[in-house]
Amino acid sequence: MNIEQVRFNMVEQQIRTWDVLDTDVLDLLHVIKREQFVPAPQREYALMDVETPLTPISATARMWTPKMEARVVQDLGLKGDEHVLEVGTGSGYLTALLAARANRVTSVEIDPALAKFATDNLAAAGVTNATVITGDGAHGWGGAAPYDVIVFTGSMEVLPNDVLAQLKSSGKVFAVIGKAPVMQAQLITVTDGKRQGRTLFETVVAPLSNAAKAPAFVF
Repeated sequence: MNIEQVRFNMVEQQIRTWDVLDTDVLDLLHVIKREQFVPAPQREYALMDVETPLTPISATARMWTPKMEARVVQDLGLKGDEHVLEVGTGSGYLTALLAARANRVTSVEIDPALAKFATDNLAAAGVTNATVITGDGAHGWGGAAPYDVIVFTGSMEVLPNDVLAQLKSSGKVFAVIGKAPVMQAQLITVTDGKRQGRTLFETVVAPLSNAAKAPAFVF
C-alpha cells in the first residue's frame, strides 16, 4: 500500500468535498501524519472516512473523522498568535493541527491513559507548543485562561456560561451542541461581551465526559 497515495485520496475525496478548500489546511494534512497518532492495531482505519477507534488505549474513545477535523481547523480561522484551549485531547492529532495554526495549545484530557498517549504522540511529531493536562475540562479550564479559542471535542446539551468567561474580550468557542440524533456543530463568537452563534454543520459525536445538560422540563 502506498500510504501517500491513500493520504492524497483522503484529502481529495473526503476532505475537499466537505468544503475544506483552505490550501494551508490541506497541505497540513500531508505534513502531520494522522496514522502516527493512532494505536498500532487501528492504523488501517487512520485515513478512512470513519471515527477511528483508540483501542486498546481507550475502550470507548474515537477520533473525529478526518473531514471533520479539517473542517473545524479551517472554520476556526486561526492566524497564528492565538492561545487555544482544547477539551478532550484524545490521540493528540487535532491538538497537533491546532498547534500548527496557533501560538500555543492547552489541551485537557480526563483519561490519564489517553493524556499520556497524546503527550507521547505530540513529542514524537515534534510538536513543542502544546501542553496536555490530565483533568476534567467540561466547564473549560480556568487555570490557563484567558483563551482566544476554545474547542470541545465531545458533544454537550448546552454550553456552560462559565466557558465564555474564560475567553479574552474577543474569542471563539467551537462546540457540538444537542442530543442524539440531532446535534449541531456551532461556532460561537464573543466580542466585547456580545455573543453570536453560527451553525457550521450537523453531526453526531459522543458526549464529553461530565458534559453540561439542558435543564429538565418541568410541567
